[in-house]
Amino acid sequence: MSFNTFARKVRDPSLPLGLRVSMLRSCVQLYRPIGFHATLGLLASQAGDFRRDETALMRAMAVLEASRDAQTQEVRAYGAMRRQEKLRGGRRTPRVRDRNPHTSTGRWHADPRAGALHAVGFWSGKPGLLPPGDPVAVRVGQCAGACLASGGPLQPEEREVLESCITALGDRQTATAHQDDAVRYFRDRDLLTLALHVRAAAASPG
Repeated sequence: MSFNTFARKVRDPSLPLGLRVSMLRSCVQLYRPIGFHATLGLLASQAGDFRRDETALMRAMAVLEASRDAQTQEVRAYGAMRRQEKLRGGRRTPRVRDRNPHTSTGRWHADPRAGALHAVGFWSGKPGLLPPGDPVAVRVGQCAGACLASGGPLQPEEREVLESCITALGDRQTATAHQDDAVRYFRDRDLLTLALHVRAAAASPG
């Protein structure tokens, strides 16, 4: 079923609350820009305990739809811009500096910084993600802690450290990394996800 079909079931008062909560989770399966569990956690933090409170469930659905609608508007605006560029200037390849909403992932569209901050808190608390024996993981953890403490912004030197960690983690994602050590591969992948959320939370608004 589509997102809108699930959303209608969430709002249907004739259905049991538990089923409506399940329909909200199905919506999140289809739109989960910061990850399934992190998105559910963000909804709970902004709407309340939607699993037991119908009013909170309605708020959660509205919060989710607002972000999804913002994504839809961004996609439409990007499409219109690209059509104009092709018609007026013959530019068939997007400029590197232009954010492409079709490929941008991990972004809570209604409020990118708030979404990124929530994701940083969520991923930072994942057991085993920041082992003390991995210097890169230690530095990412330090950047995440500084990001949470400041509400997003990082000092210039912290940004440099973060970028070096993102590069190092990207280098670890080789073609054979999963075969060589599957546990480390998935940990590094999640660690890179955390680092990218820290970057997003630290970015200037706009």
